[in-house]
Amino acid sequence: MTVVVKVGGAAGVDADPVLDELAQRRDCILVHGGSAEVDRWERALGRTPEFYTSPSGVVSRKTDSAHLEVVILALAGAVQTALVSGMARRGVRALGLSGVDAGLLRARRKEGARAQVGERVVRVADDRSGSIESVDARLLELLMSESILPVVGPPAITPEGQVLNVDADRVASAVAVAIHAEALVLLTNVSGLLRNPPDPASRISYVGPDDVEGILPLALGRMRKKVLAAREALAGGVPRVAISRAGVPGPIAHALAGGGTLFE
Repeated sequence: MTVVVKVGGAAGVDADPVLDELAQRRDCILVHGGSAEVDRWERALGRTPEFYTSPSGVVSRKTDSAHLEVVILALAGAVQTALVSGMARRGVRALGLSGVDAGLLRARRKEGARAQVGERVVRVADDRSGSIESVDARLLELLMSESILPVVGPPAITPEGQVLNVDADRVASAVAVAIHAEALVLLTNVSGLLRNPPDPASRISYVGPDDVEGILPLALGRMRKKVLAAREALAGGVPRVAISRAGVPGPIAHALAGGGTLFE
């Protein structure tokens, strides 16, 4: 069985403990985000990062055609190279794959994305984001059979060859479902889902199968996508999902032992 590990790219996420533990395991696929690196590249290129909130409360990055170029530079370039080279320093062969490579992540373009602006709901113009429709599990399994760690990240591609930005948490969920993973671990810069985000002591330690919908209103900002990813993974047959902090010793084992928020 396989564990899919997603390491977030927000500011304050320490990936080194994740890479240290991955170097001791041979049962993982690594999925990455990189929002802080995308922000850095945007500012370096004289752009201001933009986000919008959907009417359902999901926060997404505004991805027009110019921004998509930055996503490709940052994620498929800088972030992926840093993770692969980090594994090489630990003696592990890793291969970086964006969803475009060999059609690994197939997506469909989101039609009619909407943003909540005050009391109004408006259409998001020139939106180049998508939703994952399929994952080539055979490619990932082939790499693992050769003791090569797959390092997977956005963007994705449509059957017609259009490149689209996709959410990395949802990528991790789709990969976990496709390969029939034993668990999905979403590692971030907080200890898990918090009832009161400023208070680490308010962590929700366990979410049962009938409780996911009830806790969704507590998932604010980007945490909402993590909870949605957990819900999708569970619905797709993944037995366990954990949301936990990356910057602790042995973060994967820590998460699966209940150190964050465990969904079953």
